[in-house]
Order: sequence, then structure tokens, then C-alpha cells
Amino acid sequence: MRRRWLVLAVGVFAQAASCAFLYGLPSLVPALRADEHLGLAGAGLVVAGPTFGLLLTLIAWGAAADRYGERLVMAVGLGLAATLVAVAALAVHGLAPFVVVLGFAGAAAASVNAASGRMVMGWFARTERGVAMGIRQTAQPLGVGIAALTLPALASRTGFRAALLLPAALCLAAALLVLVLAADPPRADARDTVPAGNPYRTATLWRLHGASALLVLPQFAIAALAMEYLVGTRHWPALTAGAFLAGAQVLGALGRIATGYWSDRVGARLRPMRQLAVASAAVMLAIALGDAVAPWLAVLGIAVGSVVTVADNGLAFTATAELAGIAWSGRALGIQNTGQNVVSSLTPPLLGLIIGGSGYSVGFLFAAAFPVVAIAVTPVAAERARARTREATRVG
Repeated sequence: MRRRWLVLAVGVFAQAASCAFLYGLPSLVPALRADEHLGLAGAGLVVAGPTFGLLLTLIAWGAAADRYGERLVMAVGLGLAATLVAVAALAVHGLAPFVVVLGFAGAAAASVNAASGRMVMGWFARTERGVAMGIRQTAQPLGVGIAALTLPALASRTGFRAALLLPAALCLAAALLVLVLAADPPRADARDTVPAGNPYRTATLWRLHGASALLVLPQFAIAALAMEYLVGTRHWPALTAGAFLAGAQVLGALGRIATGYWSDRVGARLRPMRQLAVASAAVMLAIALGDAVAPWLAVLGIAVGSVVTVADNGLAFTATAELAGIAWSGRALGIQNTGQNVVSSLTPPLLGLIIGGSGYSVGFLFAAAFPVVAIAVTPVAAERARARTREATRVG
């Protein structure tokens, strides 16, 4: 069973490689604008292309993982993504074709999101899944960090298009590692999950998806606005603000693992998730209050919020896979990921409109309402009922 940790490591690298492409393009925007002579709107289209493609295929890749297995789906998707990114960098000219090809690459890279989570579901027992999924969830900040540290420097020496070959190479390397080292989990290891059958016939999974999407808004409120708030409103030097937020991201990644360990120890995912929703609402209120009367409180709230607002991600993914059961976990994780990505895409422009008209206090107060609703929506009672049923089955 030691192999499961190797499989997890490969899955984390695969997810990080895809995220370096999907979410790392903003770090190339200055080079993109200079080399391709684009305005800010055109650069925004390039950055949005991969994530738009991602949204269109998450559920389809999840269904493919349910039917054909995780290893094949991840390897094929990553290989296609690597090829398409390289083609875009080397052979595609003109804004519209460039964005379209990157959109197809994002659609291919989406294979990792559902399949790697499903792989964790199958390889790890219930008592370890929280930690394992927490580790897997660190892949996104890791991938974004790799992009931020490497792509701007590479672009300054070789240009935007040559720099774009790095995420292509990472995706190709990940595809090869998946083929060589990863393996589909033995399905018998998932016998403690929901039996086969459509889990969407009840409201439990729908409520979980809804609560998880609601909790994404405060996360991206901080991610999208913290830098501008610290530099533009509190007049911090950009380097100081960047270092502060980078440190908060590291703590956020560690917090995901710690939260997974917590959920394994208490034997529940949704009760800790609801408690984190309470904490998330409190943090948003603290930032709003701090902006109005005590700037130090707003800064402290941003630091704490960078940890608290991301800590529920692994819990939601683990609970989704467990409640869906092994036969449906790929599709369920695709639906879960789609909802979260839709909210994350809408959050910056929505809060930008509110803050532009009414100020940061009102914007963060608005963000606090979403975790409050999530407290009520999170289906804690359904998870407790499943736990009682599982225990009664074991005793019987």
C-alpha cells in the first residue's frame, strides 16, 4: 500500500503542471502585451481562454474517468494540453485563433481536476482521505507559484511565446509520469462509499455543491483584491505586499493539509466545513470593519482569511467523492469543480463593481453573506445519517 503515496505525489505534480498553465498565464501578461502588441482587454482574453475551456469539459472528463479509469484520462488530457500549448506558442498567430487554441488546451487540462481527485478517493481509506485530499489541494498554489517564479524571468530573456513552452513541457512530463508511475486504484478499496446508483436523486450532493460554491466567493475576494487593497488603499510597497501575500499562500496550503487531518480524526467532512464557513464569515466581517475603522484589523483579516477561506476546499472535494460513490465520483467532482470555477470567474468583476461604487467595506460585507448562507446549506445531517448507516452495516 506504500504505492498510494507515490500515486498521490504523481497526482499532485500533474495537477500543479496543469495549474501552472491554467492559472499561471497572468504572470506573463506584461510580456504578452509587449511582444504581441495587445491592449489589456486582449491580454484578458488570452488569460481567460484556458479557464473557459476548462469549464466546458470538467463534467465530461469526470464521466470518462468513471468509465475508463483515472490513469488513461489524466495521461491523454495532459498530453493533449502539452501539444496544444506548444502549437499555440510556435505556430498560431492572430488573437482569436490563439485564444481558441489555448481554450482547447484548457479543455484538455481539465482532465486532471476530476481524475486526480477520483484517484485519491480510490487509493486511500476513509481515515486517510482528508489528509490525502488536502495534500492534493496544495497543487494549485504550487502550480501558480511555479509559474510566478519562472515565467516572467523566462519571458524577459526569451519572449512570451518561448516562455509558454515551459508549462507545455511540465504537462508533457506529468503525462509521462502518470503513464509510468500512476495506476488506477483497486475498486474494492472503495467499499465504504455509497453503493452504485445515481446519487443526485436526493438533494444532498446538490446542497454540498451549492455550499462549496458559496464558500469560493470569500476565497477569491481575498485572492483578487488583497494586492490592490494593500498597495492602492493602504499604500504598502508592492514588493512588501507581494511577500506578505506569498507567505499567506504558503500558510493556506499548509492549512488545507491540517484541515484534512482534522476531518480524518473526527470522522466527518461536512461538520468541519460548516465550522470553517462560520470562520470565513467572521473573517470577511473583520476585514469590512477594519477597512472602516481599524486598518490593522483589515490586514490581519486578510492574513487569516488567506488560510481560513481556502481550508474547506479539500473537505468539499472529499465529501463529494464519498457521497457520490466510486461509480459516480468522477462526474460528481466535475460538477463540483464547474460550480466553483463559475463563481471564481464571476467574483472579481462583481466585487469590482460593488467596491468601485461603495468602497471596500461594503464589498467585503457583501462577501460575508455568502458563507453565512453556506452554513445553512451544508448538509451536515445527511453525512451523520450516512455514518450511522455505515456503522450499522459493519456491526451487522
